[in-house]
Amino acid sequence: MSKRITFIFSLLVGYIVLQFLWWEILLVRQSNTIISLKQDLVSLSSTNDKIILEDIAKLQKKKSNQVYMIVGEGTVFLLLLLFGIHKVRKSIKKESELAEQKSNFISSISHELKTPIAAVKLQLQTLLKHDLERSRQKELLDSALTETSRLHKLVDNVLMANQIDNQHLHAQKEQLNLSELIDLTAKRYFLAQLEKKQLLLHLEKDVTYFGDKELLSSIIINLIENAIKYSFERIHIQVTLKKEHEQSILEISDQGCGILDEEKETVFYKFYRSGNENTRKTKGTGIGLYIVKYICDLHNINISIQPNHPQGSIFKLVF
Repeated sequence: MSKRITFIFSLLVGYIVLQFLWWEILLVRQSNTIISLKQDLVSLSSTNDKIILEDIAKLQKKKSNQVYMIVGEGTVFLLLLLFGIHKVRKSIKKESELAEQKSNFISSISHELKTPIAAVKLQLQTLLKHDLERSRQKELLDSALTETSRLHKLVDNVLMANQIDNQHLHAQKEQLNLSELIDLTAKRYFLAQLEKKQLLLHLEKDVTYFGDKELLSSIIINLIENAIKYSFERIHIQVTLKKEHEQSILEISDQGCGILDEEKETVFYKFYRSGNENTRKTKGTGIGLYIVKYICDLHNINISIQPNHPQGSIFKLVF
């Protein structure tokens, strides 16, 4: 559909340009005809050769001026027209890409919503239908809680992205103990990874910051979840918080597939999914890092992505 629209648009632009050039040629020809007729009239109306030559020279100069004027004004108009067409084409392309990204987002979020709902439903049905041992019941309930927590985070992200788009997301700042906030957030949402030693915390004590508690928690959740998602089977994530030269520095490192240099800015765009084939195989909504970047900007936090040798990425936040 996009190729068809581009072809029709190009055809229409080509027709307009050709028509414009043809009208310009006709104007020049008409101007030449009028000047030639005036020259004939001058020749017929006078017997003084000197006067005739002077009048013809004036008419020739007038003819040249008119041609320059028509061609000059026509060229300026044509350039403005082509510039406008370029801008319109660029806008159409951008809208087309955004529409495609939104379509992918709806498809992805549908899957992301269905998966935890289906899992919780299955676990609850199993509990109802079977008389299971206490340990097995606890296992199913823990799994159901994990899926519910995942669903809750996803809904939070969607609502937050909508608030950002409508400029309704504002920071309610207060003095916070950043060390405690990161520790509590990690234990609340990533307890399983902490117990398996897949997630390690290296937090300097009593690092403080003036910010919004909920929004800063959202940064931590999204970055750790992103690291888990793109680590695949090799989950080894380290969260480091330290004071350095009067600045608080938070680093979240993983040993996943990493991020290409040319994508280190674009990954923060809304709905953006990396061109890396490994990451495309992983389901995602493309709004997590968009939210992280917005909250960082809201708090004057500098966020950057660095390589983690031998593989993976490091998200570095300087408060």
